[in-house]
Amino acid sequence: MSFSGDIKNELARRMPDEYHCLLAEMAAIIHYAGTISGTAECGTIVVETENVALAKKFLRLIRRAFDITLDLTIRKTPSGKRNLYRIELSSEDAPAEREKSGTGDRFSRVWREVADLEQEGFKESLLDYSCCRRAFIRGAFLTAGSMSNPGKSYHFEIVCRKRQGAEELCAVIGTFDIHPKIIERKNKFVVYLKDSEAIVDILNVMDASGALMRLENVRIIKDMKNSANRQSNCDTANISKIVRTATRQMEDIRVIGETMGFDKLSPTLREMAEVRMEHPEESLQELGAYLHPPVGKSGVNHRLKKLSEIAETLRQQ
Repeated sequence: MSFSGDIKNELARRMPDEYHCLLAEMAAIIHYAGTISGTAECGTIVVETENVALAKKFLRLIRRAFDITLDLTIRKTPSGKRNLYRIELSSEDAPAEREKSGTGDRFSRVWREVADLEQEGFKESLLDYSCCRRAFIRGAFLTAGSMSNPGKSYHFEIVCRKRQGAEELCAVIGTFDIHPKIIERKNKFVVYLKDSEAIVDILNVMDASGALMRLENVRIIKDMKNSANRQSNCDTANISKIVRTATRQMEDIRVIGETMGFDKLSPTLREMAEVRMEHPEESLQELGAYLHPPVGKSGVNHRLKKLSEIAETLRQQ
């Protein structure tokens, strides 16, 4: 199963503790995967999805919120390759005799909340509390979200039908100091995150702790690999630099030897030239250890520069 599928299965098992959070998550599912018709007193809510985990969770939310058990209708998608799960909830499922328990009032409220989402936008009454906003975002991702495998790339998104809905979802997510962007794709509007830190935060907001831990493990491994690659590239660059510098120094020393001879050099420069030619792959610090007495890196560099200046003068003659 994909990383995105794992997150959704985990979220499908998370049930809100409070009634207002139940309504918020139900509203998100209906908003992103459902249709409503009629009125709050005589209306119907239909949710259709190819995600069986989402369908089962919606049934559980209905049972907990309204004390109603509904049937799950299963049929094939037009392609015939996947199942399509349909749940229908109507005001008739919350009859008047249940008014004492508040079932009818609850149905009316959730119907009105979703109707407002579709027609007028998000209402503060639905998302009064932080826990409700978390539940709404969880329901939105479970219904219309996806996430790439973090081992390949960091990308989290929720697809919205309208730009207004996308902007309002961004505002809800923004209350947790997470700031997604919006892009239009195939006449729909995608709310997305690409920063790994922001994705960690949104998984935490949705209470997807298992996915969060897996993502953190992937990030640690990727950081270690990137660090190792940077160190390897740095070492390779340093070796290449040493080789290029040593080659140039040895060429200068050959010019001196073939043009004026080493005998005309001072004893210290002659020794430096001989040591460099005998140890072509050594660093400046290592070359200094072969001199008598030993000389530090700066001293070796100074002597090799003097040899280079002599060679350049000989080339110009």
